[in-house]
Amino acid sequence: MTAKLFTPYTIKGVTFKNRIVMAPMCMYSSHNEDGHIQNWHRTHYTSRAVGQVGLIIVEATAVTPQGRISTQDLGIWNDDHIAGFQELVKLGKEHGAKMGIQLAHAGRKAMLEGEIVAPSALAFNDKMKTPREMTKSEIEETVEAFKKGAERAAKAGFDVIEIHGAHGYLINEFLSPLSNKRTDEYGGSAENRYRFLQKVIDAIKAVWDGPLFVRVSAHDYHEEGLKPEDYVIFSQWMKEQGVDLIDVSSGAVVPARINVYPGYQVKYAETIKNGADIPTGAVGLITSGIQAEEILQNERAELVFLARELLRDPYWPRNAAKELGVSIEGPKQYERGWI
Repeated sequence: MTAKLFTPYTIKGVTFKNRIVMAPMCMYSSHNEDGHIQNWHRTHYTSRAVGQVGLIIVEATAVTPQGRISTQDLGIWNDDHIAGFQELVKLGKEHGAKMGIQLAHAGRKAMLEGEIVAPSALAFNDKMKTPREMTKSEIEETVEAFKKGAERAAKAGFDVIEIHGAHGYLINEFLSPLSNKRTDEYGGSAENRYRFLQKVIDAIKAVWDGPLFVRVSAHDYHEEGLKPEDYVIFSQWMKEQGVDLIDVSSGAVVPARINVYPGYQVKYAETIKNGADIPTGAVGLITSGIQAEEILQNERAELVFLARELLRDPYWPRNAAKELGVSIEGPKQYERGWI
């Protein structure tokens, strides 16, 4: 019997050859500071496709220049960015990977010169810049920027779009009462705090009919913050809007002490999966094939997202297969060394 880790998974007619996902990880390597793909990205992502990762999600990609975490983030705010992504998608698909992109806006965590914006004029900490509270027209413009980013992602040939709603960036800032102190229709109640994400999802769905993921931070690690049970409700709303999978991370909306251990976020994915009856992806210190297989066999999540482990080992799928006692096909050029 094949390990579940190496069984296909299909969403909206898109089939991943296995359940291994490369989580989006910022490379801060668009060295001309114009948001464009560089040789680093071509090498970095394609090597994981050669290593037999089923789905590769390109790092947080800014939908506006102001929405970058750093000046060297990738961007998708201009049609000129499409060609580079088309090339990257083609390279990944040549090796059997499906390709995704994470659309993002950094909000108050943008480390840029000049003005930054957020739901409320609250800095992340005393070392970071205080943002300006977004106007309603700026909110609408940002929703439109996510829509345009999705249109460009579709033209680039991506298989999956993931909305970045985690790690203390703009969407997460709207969702959490710790960072959203607005008194208009975008603040206060859970429904109001969800409204920005709701509009972003609707805008993207208007131009994108492929698999749509949302990454969330399911725990604020603060007594007055959000917990997984709150995200069950948000995830139910996302499901109603047509989101296909919740990529479940945690933390980083406010400074916090987090007890980190192997698989420490998997229970959050399981809570959301069962509570909202929606597919989830598990992430967080997942390092071995046996650990990944346990998550899938116990139906705690549908997909396993790997981050740092894939930085250490682009051929992690091969080593996980050996650990699980199964053989997987590799590049024909590597036949002598793959077994």
